[in-house]
Amino acid sequence: MSGRRKFLKTLVGGASGLAASAWLSRAAHARSNPDTLPVQTARPGTRSGRLAVTALDDHLAIVSGAGGNVVALSGPEGVLLIDSGSPDRAHDLLRTVSDLPGGRRIDTLFNTHWHWEHTGGNDLVRKSGARIIAHENTRLWLGARIWEEWQNRTYEPRPREAWPTETFYGGERTLTFGGETIQYGYLPQAHTDGDIYVHLRERNVLVAGCVLSVGQYPILDYCTGGWIGGMADATQKLLEISDDKTRIVPGVGPVQTRAALAAEHEMLATLKENLWQLMRKGYGADDMIAAGATRKFDPAWGSPSLFVENTYRGLYAHVREMRGVV
Repeated sequence: MSGRRKFLKTLVGGASGLAASAWLSRAAHARSNPDTLPVQTARPGTRSGRLAVTALDDHLAIVSGAGGNVVALSGPEGVLLIDSGSPDRAHDLLRTVSDLPGGRRIDTLFNTHWHWEHTGGNDLVRKSGARIIAHENTRLWLGARIWEEWQNRTYEPRPREAWPTETFYGGERTLTFGGETIQYGYLPQAHTDGDIYVHLRERNVLVAGCVLSVGQYPILDYCTGGWIGGMADATQKLLEISDDKTRIVPGVGPVQTRAALAAEHEMLATLKENLWQLMRKGYGADDMIAAGATRKFDPAWGSPSLFVENTYRGLYAHVREMRGVV
């Protein structure tokens, strides 16, 4: 072990022990009180700031503050991660994960979609020898130059080291980690065209990525294949594989219940039809907002401006499908 490594281990060893102890204490509370959501606790300081660790049980936690939510499952193999945060917080994320039980080795990483807030640590994770699993479209987008019109931003290709190492196209698959079954599957053309869910079946935890939005209208990234019809279908799929006791992890924000997922599905299904009918009458996005098309849902979901604009663009791209011409 290098002198620098010894110094860092001595410096953070006591704090890491306290963090792990606090995590296990809150995990015990979560097991004893399954109807309550766990409380976030700040990890002792890192150079760039603090990331928060939320214990879901003895070996499962959510790390927030690194971009999108990162789910960490510890097992004999090491750690399985779902998403890897933003590029600028990647080192903080890996330091935080290393403090968790079994966190010295990352075995597997899932990417729920390509956005950098969820794939930013891929290259560092891959350097540790981990495999990265994602939909094939996520790999393609990470290797491409992307103009996101709705953000007025260009994303340059990520280095090859940040690309997934294992991809799939459609359907559902499973793998075994820590003696339990992890199910994952494709959610076509929803938030993007590469969204997947990851279902920890024995723990009844469903990681939905940004298909589930909290406190604001969901983002429909029409530039990379997302649209409201796909989001409505995706939320319906997630409802089918969850139950009233399922803990659902969104791309950003606290753990949600199935009721929250059902509310989003209702909103999407209703507005898909309502906005389409207005579009058929010649309404543009601004006209739709002025007509109060989303007024029923705005108190729960906030400003509709970006959502309606992106919905309009997505409906236009799928106009033949909406007319029943396939």
